Amino acid sequence: MSNLAGIDLGTTFSAIAILNDIGKAEIVPNAEGERITPSAIYFDDADSSIIRVGIEAVNSRHLNPDRSVRWIKRHIGDTDYRLSIDGKDWTPQELSSLILKKLKQDAGIENGEITDVVISVPAHFDETRRKATMDAGTMAGLNVIGIVNEPVAAALYYATTHNVAGRVLVYDLGGGTFDVTMLDVKDKDIQIVCSQGDHALGGIDFDRKILEMFEQGYKDHHDSELISCREERAKYEDEAEDAKKTLSRRDAVKKMLYGQAGSMRFEISRQQFEEAIEPLISRTDILVEVILEEAGCKATDVNKVILAGGSTRMPVVRKRLQQKFGFAPEIAVNVDECVALGAAIQAGLTKLKDEPDKISAGISGGLKDVRLKDVCNHSYGTICAPKDRQTGQYVVENRIILPKNTPLPCEKSQQFYTMVDGQTQLEVTVTQGEDTDPDYVNKIATEVFELPPDRPAGRPIKVTYSYDTNQRMHCRFEDEESGKNLEVDFCIGANDELTRADVEQKAQELVSFKVE
Repeated sequence: MSNLAGIDLGTTFSAIAILNDIGKAEIVPNAEGERITPSAIYFDDADSSIIRVGIEAVNSRHLNPDRSVRWIKRHIGDTDYRLSIDGKDWTPQELSSLILKKLKQDAGIENGEITDVVISVPAHFDETRRKATMDAGTMAGLNVIGIVNEPVAAALYYATTHNVAGRVLVYDLGGGTFDVTMLDVKDKDIQIVCSQGDHALGGIDFDRKILEMFEQGYKDHHDSELISCREERAKYEDEAEDAKKTLSRRDAVKKMLYGQAGSMRFEISRQQFEEAIEPLISRTDILVEVILEEAGCKATDVNKVILAGGSTRMPVVRKRLQQKFGFAPEIAVNVDECVALGAAIQAGLTKLKDEPDKISAGISGGLKDVRLKDVCNHSYGTICAPKDRQTGQYVVENRIILPKNTPLPCEKSQQFYTMVDGQTQLEVTVTQGEDTDPDYVNKIATEVFELPPDRPAGRPIKVTYSYDTNQRMHCRFEDEESGKNLEVDFCIGANDELTRADVEQKAQELVSFKVE
């Protein structure tokens, strides 16, 4: 086996896959023998140096919810989030690294040390979240050689294991996020067309609808609250998740509810559940419509729909997609595993491109025909202040230079002008986002560009952005009269408050904690 791996770091469950000696991806079971691991963390009460990850953490959370963590992916990249445990303030990156460390440890038991990995992320993740995910991998002792969008990973696995051609839509509804991506596939050539997503829509939101039904049903029957403490809430959150899964197999589910006013038997039908989650499912419908519009096609132009993410097991999802496209979505792949498997293939492709001499002949031969052509996941621009033609006032705006969904590699230029006589400096900012309002985009790099003195306003400044397939971005700001220029190079996802030294220091700090 190789030491190349792909990791699906999910909101509710995570998985790891490795490439075998002929370039085929295989899921590696965890130490408990399961092929997926709950993305749950529990800090041991008796020994603060021991941290439990996985099913044991799920089973322990009812004992002390304050020492339990679930769904941390919803907070990745949030610089304000902290969880205080035993005097240490844990960041989302550090907490995510514990899950990754568990996956790495367990995979290494039978396969030797896992070193080079690709980690999957939702397609709609911005660069802050992508960088935070990569940082988590480094803190876990992994060499993160790349990241891959989750629906792209699912399609990559499917395209390399099945005969598929034409326009393919990947519908990825996981535990905490939703992505929909359009691709053009011919044999093993995959071209990403466009992506959309919602980082606050997934299985836990469906669980919460059932929890609300539990609470309302109990209140209607007993005129009393069902839940009075965090321990009880943790218990019923798990009961709600179990009920949701049951309703994917059966027409109804019954649960016993125990509150301070007494107990009761409570039944939820699949129809009631589907009515409750209709607003959530409608949000996925809207994004499917958006993706069709962005791709410039109709539903009848789509040749295949691939499912990814455990929430796609809900019958309402498959029914809606069949109604929309006129055929049933593809169910030939395991929706819980296909992202990790595709990420492992992407790890092989990345290694093959960057260090072909360090990859075995078997893996090289197995992947030689696979081609993946990606696009910009977001728009990139700069902040400028054009003059309003009606008022004559300068209006600050975000001007997009590289539009979202531009095929990679790419290069685009626009011309701007100095604003005042004698202007000797420009503050140039690289932005990420689709909005024209600077307050609603991410500012991922800011530099000062020195200009020649004693010139009138209106001197032309040419701005050129290029973005390559290695996620490296090059920005050039050129004063066309003098030929003077400012060049900014950076790797997309490598520009937040944590430097590499910071990340490596945190990795050393985490060594003292034992993950089980």
